[in-house]
Order: sequence, then structure tokens, then C-alpha cells
Amino acid sequence: MLSVEGLNQYYGGSHILRKVGFEAAQGEVTVILGRNGVGKTTLLKSLMGVVAVKTGTIRLDGRDITRDTPYERVRQGVGYVPQGREIFGRLSVEENLRMGLAYKPGNTPIPKELFELFPVLKQMLERRGGDLSGGQQQQLAIARALAAGPKLLLLDEPTEGIQPSIIKDIARVIRMLAERKTMAIVLVEQYYDFAAELAHQYLVMERGEIVQRGRGADMHADRMRARMSI
Repeated sequence: MLSVEGLNQYYGGSHILRKVGFEAAQGEVTVILGRNGVGKTTLLKSLMGVVAVKTGTIRLDGRDITRDTPYERVRQGVGYVPQGREIFGRLSVEENLRMGLAYKPGNTPIPKELFELFPVLKQMLERRGGDLSGGQQQQLAIARALAAGPKLLLLDEPTEGIQPSIIKDIARVIRMLAERKTMAIVLVEQYYDFAAELAHQYLVMERGEIVQRGRGADMHADRMRARMSI
């Protein structure tokens, strides 16, 4: 579903992404691991088009989207849940969800499936997004990204600052989405247990490069927990 080749990105004179290349398959969770500052968030922003890449190619379902704008990528089927959630605090839960349908006709209904995945949102439709707990805001951010039915879902550290009970709910939803085999999921994560539970494929980044990769089932044998704790 997603193919990335030779991605290079710079901030000023700093070389942030260095010839990054990988593929993410439909029906699989690709987990990107690494310590702070190695380029994980920049990689997701590049895939979403929030920052332009210097060189390299990004293909979604065979189509080159490297130079597409973020809104064009959404139309092509990219959903993005940024680090920090970035929901609209003054808008209601319902209005936030409708933002995920912004490019569709105004009478497009909010998919009922979102409330099956996150039942708490149905109970809070009229509540302002800023009044939700951190975990509820994260569920809202994921639901907003899913509203348009993406082919590719990008998640940037969805467990950050979230209580354990909601982390379990988010893991359940990600696993369910992967099992449907309708999308590829790319997950940036530092919480090892969460990543190991969900990963079909893992990639490790250091200094803007992918330095190790493997199947999720092999993470323990590859001693990834020890590597992440360094």
C-alpha cells in the first residue's frame, strides 16, 4: 500500500532523514521505533506532506504522491493522527469528527463505525473537544482520521500521556483495523510493549536512518527492548 524510496529531508543545514526506504503492507502494522530526535515525527510529516522532502519517492497504492499537498493526500486516502492529537478544543466532538469529512459533501453522515470503535464519543457529541480527557482526545483524533476511510493510517505516538485503560482500547482498535485488511498502518511509538503487541513489521531509526528492521514476531529475539532502553 505504501512504498517509500530514498527519502531525504533537511531542516536548514541539518540532514534529518537519510535515504529512508521501506514498504507498509495492507492489513499490517508497521512500527517505527527510536529514541527522541532521530527523525520519526519528521518521517510521518513527510509522508503526510506537512513538510516537503528534498529527494525521494512516496507511493500510495502505486500512485506517486511525493509532491501532493496534504489535502490531496487525504483525498488519495491518507489519514494522519499527529503527536499531541491537535484536536480543535473549541469545537464539539461532532464538529471535530466532521472535520475529518471536510472534503466530502456537507450532508455526508459521520460513519456509525466510529462510535462502535470508540463508544465514549457517541456519549459526548455535544461536548467541546477541549473538555475531554487526554485519552478521550486521542480517541477523537484517531476517529477523525478514520472518518474518511483511509487506505493508510499514520499514528504518531498515540500512547503519549494516556492512561493504561485507554491504551488498551487504542490497541484493540488498531488490531481490529489491521485484521480487516483494508488499510496499512504506520505507527511511531516509544512504548515497547504497545509496539511489540501490534507490530507485523518493525523499523528502528537512528540519526535519520533506518538501521534495523524485522518482523514483529522477532522483536524479542532481536533484543529490541534492551535497545530501546539505551
